Amino acid sequence: MDKQPDVRVETAVPCDRSSQTQVRPQVRGPESSPADYLPARMINEFVYCSRLYYYEHVEGVFVHNRETVEGTQLHKRVDVKQDALPSADELMESSSPAKMRSVMLSSDRLGVTAKIDLLENRDGTVVPVDYKRGKPRTEPDGSLGAWAPDRVQLGVHALILRDHGYRCDEVVVYYATTKQRVRVAVDEQLVQETLEAIRGARQLSTGNIPPPLKDSPKCPRCSLVGICLPDETNVCAEEEETEPEASGDRRQLMLFDVDERRVRVDVKRRTREDVRRLVPARDDQRPVYLATQGLYVGKSGRVLQVKEKQKVVQEIRIHETCQVNVMGNIQLSTQAIQALCQAEVPIAYFSMGGWFYGVTHGLGVKNIFLRREQFRLADIPSFALRFARALVAGKIRNCRTLLQRNHVEPPRRALALMKCMQNDAESAESMEQLLGIEGNAARIYFEHFAGMIKVGRDEPVDLGEEPQKVDASGMKSKPLDFDFSKRNRRPPRDPVNALLSLAYSLLAKDLTIVCQVTGFDPYLGFYHQPRFGRASLALDLMEPFRPLIADSAVLSAINTKMVTTEDFIRTSDSVALTPQGRKKFFRAYEQRMDTLVTHPLFGYRVNYRRILEIQTRLLARVLTGELTTYPVFTTR
Repeated sequence: MDKQPDVRVETAVPCDRSSQTQVRPQVRGPESSPADYLPARMINEFVYCSRLYYYEHVEGVFVHNRETVEGTQLHKRVDVKQDALPSADELMESSSPAKMRSVMLSSDRLGVTAKIDLLENRDGTVVPVDYKRGKPRTEPDGSLGAWAPDRVQLGVHALILRDHGYRCDEVVVYYATTKQRVRVAVDEQLVQETLEAIRGARQLSTGNIPPPLKDSPKCPRCSLVGICLPDETNVCAEEEETEPEASGDRRQLMLFDVDERRVRVDVKRRTREDVRRLVPARDDQRPVYLATQGLYVGKSGRVLQVKEKQKVVQEIRIHETCQVNVMGNIQLSTQAIQALCQAEVPIAYFSMGGWFYGVTHGLGVKNIFLRREQFRLADIPSFALRFARALVAGKIRNCRTLLQRNHVEPPRRALALMKCMQNDAESAESMEQLLGIEGNAARIYFEHFAGMIKVGRDEPVDLGEEPQKVDASGMKSKPLDFDFSKRNRRPPRDPVNALLSLAYSLLAKDLTIVCQVTGFDPYLGFYHQPRFGRASLALDLMEPFRPLIADSAVLSAINTKMVTTEDFIRTSDSVALTPQGRKKFFRAYEQRMDTLVTHPLFGYRVNYRRILEIQTRLLARVLTGELTTYPVFTTR
C-alpha cells in the first residue's frame, strides 16, 4: 500500500474505469448522416481485429494504453494546423500549395470519412501520407512494406480523394519509430481490398460481436484487452464444452461403479497455464475517502483542492483518482463535480454512518444494447433462477471456506450442513426455496462467526468490576467489546455488526460503480428483485464476495487491532464508528481490495478490485450469448 495521508483524506487502492456493452445498432449506409459514416481509422481496426472494431465503433468503447497515448502525442505534433483543400482544377496550377495538413474529407458514395494527416501535391497528383507510431513490415524479399490495416486505411483515403475528382495513384505510410516512408501503389488489388473491408465492416456493424482471438500476439498490446478478455472468454467457453468437470474445484471427485462398489477417483482439471494475464494486476488510480465533516472540495486546474475552514489541507490529482467517496456533510463545488464527471470519475455518497445513498457519474457507456439484454433476461424466470443458484451456492461455499481458514476449531457439523446447503442451492426449484436455503446457511455461518475473532482470547481476564460508561442520555451502558452472537442491522447493536454493515455498504458501492462502467443498469437484478433505491444487480454480484472481501476485512481489522473498541460509540441501542475509526476501517477495507488472489479458473493473480471487474464482464458475456454459464468466483 502507498503511504496513507495523515488526517483528512485517505487514498487507497486502484480500480479501472473501462467499459463495454452489447450489439445491433441502426443500419448505416451512404444515405446516412455524416455522423454515421465509417471513419477510415475504424476500417483499419476492422482489418486488424474485427472484435476491436466492434468494441470501438459499434459500442463506442475506447481505453488508452501506452501505445495509444504515444500515437496521440504523435498526431498532436502532426495536427498543428488544418489546411483547406483546393479543388482538383486548382491543384493543377503551379501556385497551389505543395503540402496540406489535417485535411477532412468524406465520400457519400462509400459512406466513409477520413482525416488525412498530410496531403502532398505533385503536379496535380495528390499523395496522402498517414503517420503511424510503429515500424514497417519486412517482406519475404527483405524489402519494407506497409501492414495490411495501414494499406487499407490509406486505400480509403485514395478512394475518397478519387470520388472528389483528384488523381491519386500512390499513398504513403510514415512509420515514426524508424522514421521511414513506405509507398503503396493504388492498384486494382488495393482498391478491391479496401472495398471488401468497407463492406465487411458495415455488415459487422449490424450483427453480433465476433469471437475473441485465440492465443493471438495482437492481444497483449491491445488497449481494450481488459474489456475484451479474449483468453478468459475462450477458457470459459471451453469449460462449458468439457464434460465432466467440477464447476469450481481444482480437483473433481467422481464416483464409479466397480464390481458393485463405489470407488472414489480424483480427476485433475485441465491446467490454466495457457491463460495469459493480459490485464494489469493493479491500476495506478486510487479511491479517495472524504470523512471529516465540514470539508469543502473545489477544483484548480486538474487538481481537487480539499479545504477545511478555508484552508487547503490536501490536493488530489483527478487523473490519479478512480472514485471519490463522500461520507456525510461534505460540500463539492459545481466545478469539481463537472470535472469529475468529465473524467468519468464516479462520486459515491454516504451518510455519516456509512449508509450508501447513490452515485454521481458521467455519461459513461453510451449505448443500451447490453442493458436491453439485461432487461429482457430479467423477465425470464428460468435464467434468473439459474443465475441465482450459482450466486448462492458460491456464497455458501466461500462462507464455508472462510470458517475453515479462520475458525479456532471449525465445527464439523456446521461445515457438513453448509456443504449440503451448497448442493441444495445448486438444485433449488424456486426463488423462495433458494432464499430459505441462503437464510439457513447464513444463520449457521454467523452462529460460528465469533470463532474467527481472535482478539481477547489470549488476554488475561480481569476479575475486577469493569467500569461502566455513560451514553449520550446519561444512562450507564455496558462497555463495548467484540463479542458477537448474531447478525443485526438498522441499526447495528455491537461493534462487529457496525463493521459488517459498513463493509457491505462499501462493497455494494464498488459493485454499483463497476456495473455502471461495464454498461449494466445496477438497479435491475436477477436474484434480488427490484426495489426503489436498491442496486439489485450490484447486490447479486456481491453475494459470493461478502465473505471474501467484506467479512475478511472486518476480521482483519479486529484481529490485527487496526480497529479497537475505543473507535466505537454507543447511542441508545445502536453502535457506530467514530470518524477516526471509520478512517482506520477504510484502510483495512482497501488493503483487502488490494490483496492479490489467484483466479480459480484462469490461474493468474490479480487484486480483488480487478476481480470484481472481471466477474462483471463475464456476466456481460453470458447476457450477450458468448457464454451460457456464469463462472462464480470461489476460493479453496
